[in-house]
Formats: sequence, structure tokens, C-alpha cells
Amino acid sequence: MENRYINLDSIDTYNKLYGLPTHHPLVAVVDLKDATKEVNDVTINYGVYALFLKNNASCSVRYGRRSYDYQEGTVVSFSPGQVIEVNNPGHHIAPDVIGLVFHPDLIYGTPLAEKINSFSFFDYSEMEALHLSDDERGRFLSCLGLIRQEIEHPVDNHSATLLSANIQVLIEYLHRFYDRQFITRHKVNSEIISNFQRQLKQYFIGEQPDRRLPNVAYFAERANLSAGYFSDLVRKETGKSPKDIISLHLLSVAKHRLATGNEDVSEIAYALGFEYPAHFTRMFKRLTGQSPTQYRQQIAMN
Repeated sequence: MENRYINLDSIDTYNKLYGLPTHHPLVAVVDLKDATKEVNDVTINYGVYALFLKNNASCSVRYGRRSYDYQEGTVVSFSPGQVIEVNNPGHHIAPDVIGLVFHPDLIYGTPLAEKINSFSFFDYSEMEALHLSDDERGRFLSCLGLIRQEIEHPVDNHSATLLSANIQVLIEYLHRFYDRQFITRHKVNSEIISNFQRQLKQYFIGEQPDRRLPNVAYFAERANLSAGYFSDLVRKETGKSPKDIISLHLLSVAKHRLATGNEDVSEIAYALGFEYPAHFTRMFKRLTGQSPTQYRQQIAMN
């Protein structure tokens, strides 16, 4: 049986899905213990932002080909454009979930609108959920309480500004908590970095006529991570983006071939996976300040 498909393009649509009242057209603090409708086997196309704290493991979420079983005390984040499958085994008509749902229209023209795309955890997959300590959980709930109070306050000229500001405080805290999670998982993350570096080196060993340039998504998939989470993990551990690390390794391999072989520049470019030699030359010059031909001539003079 196929899942129901729901375009979640408004706060009222979300509230009606769970049988909750709508107190504000653009934002809601939700507690699914108050839900009057059971939601099971649905596919949701998100048109809103959402942050959920899950306090039990009674449902699973599927994102793409991967599924994630919630653990107690985890936060997951959704943003417009994500398509999520939700499956509930039916043990609880009201899952123990509390969170925030807000429409992009709420933050237009505010400082949060300018910054929200920099919070990359909205693009993490559900397998990369944020695990909160008791203190962090208390901070999350405290922020939700302030947002709820503002929603319940009579609307005035300050309402939109204060709602946006309080939402930004919550998101900034989640950003801090994710940084803490990266630090506390240093050992696991170090293994991921080591595997990434080893796979990157192996990728260019030998001659492969159909080789293509590897991208961040290629290595993220092999680490069983989303590209966003993988990129942030690598940057936290190394100080460089995975894209920069790939480019620097490409440069190292290219320099070796230019210095030790007789291949022309186009042959090296194709061997490394570039579709057009001009793209290789552009990358090489950007990183070294000279063209591949100039580099080869310099090496020959030394």
C-alpha cells in the first residue's frame, strides 16, 4: 500500500494533519501528545521549516533510501524542499514529540532570513540527528516556551520581530549543540577522515578511461552520510572543506604527472577525470598561479 502524499505548505496543513488547533498562520509550537489524529505511513513534501525533539522511539523516518529510528532525546530538522516518509507502528496515537514549525514567510525581512541558509544542519539526513544532553534538552524546551508565549500574546507591531528573534536563538543553540556533538565524536570522525583520505588516494591509482572527477557527494555516500553533514564533519576535523581537499589532491597528482611524464596537458586532464582540458588548466592556475605548461617548463629548468 502506497503512502499518502501530503504537500505541507502551511502551518494549518500541519495542524490539521495531527488534529491540532492553529493559533498563528505562520508558526506553531507543537506537542504531539495533544494530537487527536494518528499519522501513519505518509510521505510529506515539506514547504516549511521544522525542528522536532523526539522523546521515545515509536516511529521511524525515511529520507531517500535511508531510514532512521529515533532514539530518545534526539532533534531532527527539516527545511522546505525535503521529502520525508513517516511510518508509525501504531502503538501510540500520540507520539511523544515536541517541536517548532514555521513558514518561510514568517522570517522574510528579518536577520534570520539572511542567515538561515548558513545553518547546514537543516540539510542533514535523519541518521545525523542531534543527540541532546539533559541540560541541552532543557534549553531547547525553554526556547520553545518563549516562542509559545509570544504566539499566545496578542499580535502587535513587535510580534513578528520577537518571534523571529526567539526562533533564531533556538537555532543558534542547536548550532552550538551540533558543534559539541562533532567534538564528542572525534574518534569516530577521525576514522571517517582517514577513510576519506585513503579512498581519495585510491581513486586516482591506475589508468581508468571512464574516470570522472569525484565530488563531495561521492565520498559522503561511501561514509553513509549526507553531503552536508560530511562537509561539516571534514571542516571541523581538518579546517578544510572536502572540496578543497579533493582539489589539493588533484593538484598533487597533476604535478607528479607533469613533472615525471611526457603526456600533454589534455591527456593528463582526461586521465584525472576532467571533461574539458580547459577546466583542468583553470583549476591548476587558480591553485598555483601558473598554467600546467608553465609549471612543467619551470620544473624542467630546475
